[in-house]
Amino acid sequence: MITIYHNPKCGTSRNTLALIRNAGIEPHIVEYLKTPLSMSELEELVAQIGVPVREIMRKKESQYVELQLDDAKWTPSELIEFMVQHPILMNRPIVKTSRGTRLCRPSEEVLDLLDMLNAPQRGAFTKEDGEKVIDEKGQRIMR
Repeated sequence: MITIYHNPKCGTSRNTLALIRNAGIEPHIVEYLKTPLSMSELEELVAQIGVPVREIMRKKESQYVELQLDDAKWTPSELIEFMVQHPILMNRPIVKTSRGTRLCRPSEEVLDLLDMLNAPQRGAFTKEDGEKVIDEKGQRIMR
């Protein structure tokens, strides 16, 4: 089972979802802005990703600046609580599989998770911005 924490308004999130589907997988989609995560769910995701909380926060969001979340005074738990209160602060997309969980920025990050699941791409894939990521044989185009 693959779960994607998704924001359909985000191009990176849409591209990541499309790459999962290009591997023939229909993931469980959590639109976290419609169904916000609880404190314990977010704590679990952060632990699974294994990065500092700030690395999965959207620093470009106005709430991040307004709440001065770049201040070192905030503990990881407090930062997670801010994401519970303001789900837009959670960076996306986050993809969770049986082989790992990661923030998929850029969207091609999901390919490593799919490779671990032996879920190859089934055909060519071009991102919304026109960048070719997968060739006609389903092979990753390396830059």
